[in-house]
Amino acid sequence: MSTLSARDRILGKLRTARGEARTSVNAIDRAIDMHYAARHASMSRSRSMSVSERVTAMRDALIAAHAEVICAGSASWPARLADRLAETGVRRLLIDPETPEGAALTKTLPASIETVAFNAEIEAWKRELFDTIDAGFTVARSGIAATGTLILEPDRGSPRTMSLVPPLHIALVRAGSLHADLHSAAKTERWSAGMPTNLVLISGPSKTSDIQQTLAYGAHGPRWLWVVIVTDAAETEGAAR
Repeated sequence: MSTLSARDRILGKLRTARGEARTSVNAIDRAIDMHYAARHASMSRSRSMSVSERVTAMRDALIAAHAEVICAGSASWPARLADRLAETGVRRLLIDPETPEGAALTKTLPASIETVAFNAEIEAWKRELFDTIDAGFTVARSGIAATGTLILEPDRGSPRTMSLVPPLHIALVRAGSLHADLHSAAKTERWSAGMPTNLVLISGPSKTSDIQQTLAYGAHGPRWLWVVIVTDAAETEGAAR
């Protein structure tokens, strides 16, 4: 047998295996879709989950996961969050001032709270970041009501570090972006057509039971999680199903 024919034989096996794997994945996708289609159809026979119900489910799941939730409209959330930060004693807040939400919160913060932008490589200010930043503020892409999960899409202005390093992580999510479950999120946002390279799902503050099976918070990330759910009626139009 020639070297070329052996090579072709090996490549042929790989192509066949890849095709079989793709067929298997497609079959799994269809089975999952059928399961959730039947579930959603059963729910819609009575009444589909409204936006307010998704907000309630999201809030309840977050509270059960040891998170703090603030539900407020677009006009009031900056002041409410600023007051809560001041009450807690936050002094340095990591934030992206270029986003509309970051700009709105920055304008409302008292003079006692300094804002810090993530505008340098982490190696240049690692000690400052880990030792002096009290909280990080991010804006979630969307959320999953059934599990109280935030979906973040980190970018240059709000890298993953902002939700991972500070002991307090504050995330804002709009009621109109809440999905009923993970399947709805993946389908509505068309993850299969081009999922971002760094999509982060967060369900509550960091916790572990590795040590003597005792639940501890903050071992691998933020000890506290606050979630601001913006609930304006105008912002719930066209909400994810």
